[in-house]
Amino acid sequence: MAAVSFLEERVLFSPDVPEAVNKLLQSAVAASHADKPLAEKFFQQAQALDGTCLQTYFALYKFYFYQGRLQEAEREARAALAEAARQGGFTADYRLLSQETGKRDMYASDVHLFYLYSLKALAFINLRRQQDEEAQLILSIIRGLDPEDRSGASVIMDLASAMLEDAA
Repeated sequence: MAAVSFLEERVLFSPDVPEAVNKLLQSAVAASHADKPLAEKFFQQAQALDGTCLQTYFALYKFYFYQGRLQEAEREARAALAEAARQGGFTADYRLLSQETGKRDMYASDVHLFYLYSLKALAFINLRRQQDEEAQLILSIIRGLDPEDRSGASVIMDLASAMLEDAA
């Protein structure tokens, strides 16, 4: 029983994650190597249990990304952006949000930062899906929304630049 408990607590999500959601997420992570369908079921149950818990979106888009299920990863990243924007009281549309540069502090809360992280993930997903134009657009928007690079998007920007150089 102690080994199961160790596996269940091996990933630290935000301390704000409700206990029941965290338990499902931990079960999903524990199952993700041996039983991917079961892991997906647990991730989805966690999200269904609390659709306002941003960590469930993060866990799902990462799970799908690492499975090479990029269309589903993109869907979850977009859902993450929508939920973060809803909670933060701003538009989920990054194109419109970029027009508000200087009017909105994207470092104001964890919800805002989560939006930036999810936007970075969306850019990376688009790069992997070879949707370079959309990825470049998102990255240029992130430059304006996150001038201090708190999301770490510069890593994706460097990767995108290297990919463009290789293609030339």
